[in-house]
Amino acid sequence: MSNLFRLDGQVAIITGSSRGIGRAIAETMAEQGAAVVICSRKLEPCEAVRDGIIAKGGKAIALTCNTGRKDELAALIAATLAAFGKIDHVVANVAVNPHYGPLSEISDEAWDKIMAVNIKSNLWLANMAMPEIAKQGGGSFTIISSIGALHGNTLIPAYNISKLADVALVKNLAVEWGPKKIRVNAILPGLVRTDFAKALWENPETLAITESHTPLGRIGEVEDLGGVGAFLASRAAAYITGQSIVVDGGTVTTSRFA
Repeated sequence: MSNLFRLDGQVAIITGSSRGIGRAIAETMAEQGAAVVICSRKLEPCEAVRDGIIAKGGKAIALTCNTGRKDELAALIAATLAAFGKIDHVVANVAVNPHYGPLSEISDEAWDKIMAVNIKSNLWLANMAMPEIAKQGGGSFTIISSIGALHGNTLIPAYNISKLADVALVKNLAVEWGPKKIRVNAILPGLVRTDFAKALWENPETLAITESHTPLGRIGEVEDLGGVGAFLASRAAAYITGQSIVVDGGTVTTSRFA
């Protein structure tokens, strides 16, 4: 039964994996036997993650990639194939949110950046990676979305819209690539203690409200997401596709989000 969760001999690209959720997923996948590609815009932190994985007996390489640039995504795919000869899994973890506040106040530049990085780049990556995954007889493609996709607010509305679009992207990619045995899913984290969400969890009022409306009574830690990402790539998730896996301590089950 334990072999259901192993990823021995498989290759996974995890974007935005120099820290936070991406790093946790990459490290967990490496622990389960996958060779992982650590990538972000800056090489040095990627190398630190790579070195930590190798020190524990895992396999990893470090690459730079600005996922908002199509040519750099193509280079990421090419470098992965050059290093490992194949691609079995991708976790698309990069997102931006340059705007806090209502939609009536967002600039065209901020809107375009959010939609380009959070949605369009995921489609680019899927279109480049899926044919390679298909060559292996199947695999997985996972997008990190957010519970923001499930409700509206005036704090990060553009980000929420982009994350709901990612959920729709997952469903459509699952239908398109299912015949090639590629499973496509989304992970929807709640508030997690990452640098990306620091403006939220460092705010005492926001933190208190979130914790009070979360049945488990706390915000998430990156370790809470690592196993979920690895699970969706494993044989244990062989019949799961087109789904949105909420990982939020129960936050969206409360009346605040009903």
